[in-house]
Amino acid sequence: MISAFLWGFIAGASLIIGGLIALFLPISKRLIGLIMAFGSGVLISAVAFELVEEAVQTSAGSGGVATGLFAGALTFYGGDLLIDRLGGGRRKSSSGEQASGSALPIVLGTVLDGIPESIVLGLSLLGGAISISILAAIFISNIPEAIAGTAGLDQACWPRGRILGMWGVVALLSALGAMAGYTLFASAAPSTVAFVQAFAGGALLTMLADTMMPEAFENGGKEVGLFTTLGFAVAFGLRLLE
Repeated sequence: MISAFLWGFIAGASLIIGGLIALFLPISKRLIGLIMAFGSGVLISAVAFELVEEAVQTSAGSGGVATGLFAGALTFYGGDLLIDRLGGGRRKSSSGEQASGSALPIVLGTVLDGIPESIVLGLSLLGGAISISILAAIFISNIPEAIAGTAGLDQACWPRGRILGMWGVVALLSALGAMAGYTLFASAAPSTVAFVQAFAGGALLTMLADTMMPEAFENGGKEVGLFTTLGFAVAFGLRLLE
């Protein structure tokens, strides 16, 4: 349980790293867009090979994978729609649109984006060892998310300490999510684990299409396709090495 918490915090800590990079290193919007594209490719690979494929193998034909996939997508869609109406829309924008939203919805939206992947990280420990490819996918993808979000919040005149504090809170919640994924499903049936894996996959795919990839294309231009493919290839390579 403690190891799940620590691994979850390590993965979430990359949000703080991304925040520091955005605050103290000059980064163009174009570069932010390309970095987000790379992170999107990493997460797409994780969804395909670490979540959905793994869910199919775990379920052993008992079903529930498609149900979990669409349940995750609909849950994220509903939660994201609510958060947008509360003022947390464009939370990953690097252009400062967050100025029109209040702090709580932005934090809740960021947590909504990160919880599914944290739970899956905890689930991976049920096999006896952390999945390096999932850990790398979360760690790598968090950095461009935090860079873009921090750049926008900084332009929206959020105090820098408040921004870094928000990422610290989200990192802590990510650690708790990983611990929950490990403890709640330690004795669960394979079909239940498969459903949760597929659920997380659906939520992550919806998040990518709704928040990360539009922002990446808006700022990065046509080259985002190349960087998305590069991120996918890197994450897939890590899986093969593992």
